[in-house]
Amino acid sequence: MLLKQLVKGLAYDLIQGDLNATVSDIYYDSRKVTSGGLFVCIVGTQRDSHDFAADVVQKGATVLAVQHDLPPAVLAGLPGVTVLKFESTRYAMALLSAAFFDWPSRSMVMLGVTGTKGKTTTTHMIKAVLEAAGGKVGMVGTNGVYYPGHHYDLNNTTPESYELQKILRQLADAGCDTCVMEVSSQGLMMDRVAGIHYQVGVFTNLYPDHIAPGEHASFEEYRAWKGELFKRCDAGVVNADDPNTPALLEGHTCNLITYGMTTPTADYRAADGYKLLRSKTMLGAEFHLSGKDEMDVQVNMPGQFSIYNALATIATAKVLCLPDAAIHEGLARAVVKGRVELVPVSHKFTILLDYAHNEASTESLMETLKAYHPHRMVVLFGCGGNRSKLRRYGMGEVCAKMADFCILTEDNNRFEKVEDILADIRVGMARGNPNADYVEIPDRLDALHYAMDHAQEGDLIAVIGKGHEAYRDREGVKTPFLERELIEEYAAELGLE
Repeated sequence: MLLKQLVKGLAYDLIQGDLNATVSDIYYDSRKVTSGGLFVCIVGTQRDSHDFAADVVQKGATVLAVQHDLPPAVLAGLPGVTVLKFESTRYAMALLSAAFFDWPSRSMVMLGVTGTKGKTTTTHMIKAVLEAAGGKVGMVGTNGVYYPGHHYDLNNTTPESYELQKILRQLADAGCDTCVMEVSSQGLMMDRVAGIHYQVGVFTNLYPDHIAPGEHASFEEYRAWKGELFKRCDAGVVNADDPNTPALLEGHTCNLITYGMTTPTADYRAADGYKLLRSKTMLGAEFHLSGKDEMDVQVNMPGQFSIYNALATIATAKVLCLPDAAIHEGLARAVVKGRVELVPVSHKFTILLDYAHNEASTESLMETLKAYHPHRMVVLFGCGGNRSKLRRYGMGEVCAKMADFCILTEDNNRFEKVEDILADIRVGMARGNPNADYVEIPDRLDALHYAMDHAQEGDLIAVIGKGHEAYRDREGVKTPFLERELIEEYAAELGLE
């Protein structure tokens, strides 16, 4: 593709070279550059890839996109190389990539879901409803990329803009008419979704998270970036009960549709009172929808937060004019790997997997599960290595307060010792309940076996932190570790029914 086609509509300064240069591909990783490539120089938190300009030209790059001037000596050594200067190369890369892949988002209905909790579950629910209505749906998020007949994992909830546009082209070429995707605050702040317009944006809820060096400087900044989605969509489906909603929506440009359980003016409401459902194969809830529509709804996922996710899904379906039959069918069959995912191995006790890996998500999960009045609320958890210790303190405090019994074990230790991580968790537990009943079993497989060996009639056992992950990371080495399969295998050994 000619460079002049890629830069159409973009503001730039032509430092040297020719816009008639042919671009074979776009790169931002200097290790991957090949002949005829356009290399985007990005100023990162750890390094500035402008420093690799000469190296990537030696590898075959013929076009450089820069954000600041290259040293004169470097520029002088790049004869025949086209250099374009942009105000923001991250923003430029998003639009260059969209143009390179022929603007795939414009050929699909784009649905974006943002918030602290519930993004993954809500996208899966919306996908299930769309498919029940006969749609051909692609999905992008924490659990990876899905489109008919295909699934693969991702490193980030919202991929870098080049990868995202490449994925969207895959979905469009596969015939998808709709893409539902999680839109993270980082994805918005780092221009990964620049150039994408959403027909519907969805807001689930907001809690303090991702506030750290290299992420967001403050909760207010985190909230503001979440709110950017509602300046890039036609309709905004938002949680009227969340106290952060008014501030998050400042400057929005979309038509608002609200949902909730406690706000009487919400467009779609769960009426007072709902019924919890529990069996060997299901934890769920029933509620009556009121407001702009009336219907009885069953969702086969547990508790109040699943009702909120279902309300967001219903409101989105109504914006898209989907039939009620598709809503009921989709909500009944939606399953999310690693999100309150039951592993039905015993009538005696209930065991489930969840990705909860911070204080807010753990507390929400525990509140939901305790509403089912288990004989004991048992939680098996650890915390990731080389991550903020605040999560360890917070999760330890919440679990000590809310669980009847805790099993402390490894998560992804990465390059930390599991003993050090467990010591930090104990600090939090002492704050929450110094008399908390717990056991430490550093090996996670041994911990799973212990939980099942010592389960009591009516127990609800939450295995949290890893969710959908299929590996265990020790000292940077990932080995297979899929908890659902490991639980099922041990249940078979025990002869559970």
